Amino acid sequence: MIKIKKTTKADTEVLALLGRQTWAESHGHYIEDKNELKKYLDENFSISKTNENINDPKQLFYIMYEENLPIGYAKIIVHATNEHVASQNSCRLERIFILNDFIPLKVGHQLLTYVEEQVKALQLDTLWLSVYIKNKRAIRFYEKNEFINVGELNFLVDGKKYKNIVFSKKLH
Repeated sequence: MIKIKKTTKADTEVLALLGRQTWAESHGHYIEDKNELKKYLDENFSISKTNENINDPKQLFYIMYEENLPIGYAKIIVHATNEHVASQNSCRLERIFILNDFIPLKVGHQLLTYVEEQVKALQLDTLWLSVYIKNKRAIRFYEKNEFINVGELNFLVDGKKYKNIVFSKKLH
């Protein structure tokens, strides 16, 4: 049975490991220099960085469980704006990941729907995100879930630029 819950400080270690593993699974093969990949993972998914993020009231995390096993998570940044997104009452879906072994369960839509409900409860009207242009599976997922391509931005990994599409969705 799937359940989703908002993270607390007690979830720091689980979230750090889940974040590191899912990011490596979904993006690691795009990073040519594996030292750059390790550096990125170490900087962004350490216990201390995760703890810092959880303690930031503008960053909200939600972990998805299958039979009490953490299988994915989402992160939103409240009131994050982007030059390509018209709304000033928006938030960024910075991360939404499912462990590769659980992707066949088709639970990504369930996690996204849950996040959209949380965003609406915060009285925000737009959800936006960026996705690497070579990540075709993710692009299809967002298009299928009614996100619209509104622009581009560069995502940096150790100073190297990776072109991303900016997707936006109005929430009613």
